[in-house]
Amino acid sequence: MQKLELKNLYDDFRDGKTILALSKLINKEAKKLNRDINIMEVCGGHTHTIMKYGLPQLLPKNINFIHGPGCPVCIMPKERIDHAYILSLQKDVILVTLGDMIKVPGSRGSLQDARRKGADIRFVYSPLETLKIAKENPNKMVIFFAIGFETTTPMSAVLVDRVIKEKINNIYFHINHVTVPEVMRELIDSRDEHIDSYNNQIDAFLGPSHVSVIAGSKIYEEFPTKYKRPVVVAGFEPVDVMEGVLMLIKQFVENRCELEIQYKRVVTREGNLNAQKLINTYFTKRELFRWRGLGNIPNSAWRLKDEYKSIDAEEIFKDILPIEQIEDHKLCICGDILRGIAKPNECTIFGTACKPNSPVGSCMVSSEGACAAYYRYGNLLK
Repeated sequence: MQKLELKNLYDDFRDGKTILALSKLINKEAKKLNRDINIMEVCGGHTHTIMKYGLPQLLPKNINFIHGPGCPVCIMPKERIDHAYILSLQKDVILVTLGDMIKVPGSRGSLQDARRKGADIRFVYSPLETLKIAKENPNKMVIFFAIGFETTTPMSAVLVDRVIKEKINNIYFHINHVTVPEVMRELIDSRDEHIDSYNNQIDAFLGPSHVSVIAGSKIYEEFPTKYKRPVVVAGFEPVDVMEGVLMLIKQFVENRCELEIQYKRVVTREGNLNAQKLINTYFTKRELFRWRGLGNIPNSAWRLKDEYKSIDAEEIFKDILPIEQIEDHKLCICGDILRGIAKPNECTIFGTACKPNSPVGSCMVSSEGACAAYYRYGNLLK
């Protein structure tokens, strides 16, 4: 009896022949241009796909990827890492967060270091795992240190909803969720304001896929109209990315500037309205939030609404949580990498003093960090 081979759902989106066919089309279209095109991917998942599959090698010389601040762990400034560190060492506290946070260095150390000092730190895949931890430890204060873009914000909102409706009295929140459009504006404005200081202006964006599933493609509509930068929302797979690049190049060839969706199998204009409603029920925008390497960006992050201060760990522990800004290590260029004005292999300590097991900067720590991608897949650029 002939054995049936089960086809992976993603096989078609990773097919080498399809990728090469798209490469040929991109090269053909790019020859019609008399200029360079710099495309920023605002998603760490895109960065890893680009590096893993060696996509820069398949593009013509006038098409260049610029890596953006698409890693939620990487953009967290040291002072907020310090918040997690300090909270974890408080008496009768269990700190709960996502796994990528464990090795990110703050000014006092990482959560891994705090664990060595006796801190009870739990890493979860889903925020809802916090409910079980809290119920098993009724005499402990369980603090959920929430991070992520629009993709993970609804899950934190669901946890808040459950805590309130089930009247769970030992779960608290430190909210660090950030949003994409505001940082895209900052990246454009900073370049346009100091145009002589940058040799890699952003000409177009590959819009993040999972963010767009939640928020909808509508959040990018201002970029083609106001900023004259086309946006194509693309999926994570290499075929998705290459097709997204082709769509952008065609816009330049045809003298168009539009918002398009390559990832139509999942993304709509409106996004997930139920998720958006839940977010807006419990969260409100912060006036300012400091991004590592980019500074304070208005309205670029969420916090709990004032009526939920009783479960807001930032409010409860405000007297012991530092507010002063803490800069990165002098040799680390994570800030420039997150801003897209430098690439990881341009850092003098990349792969030597700074490695995944001994990171100096945040971009080497996270599974979505650009430095981690270059360290893991950089041989494909040679």
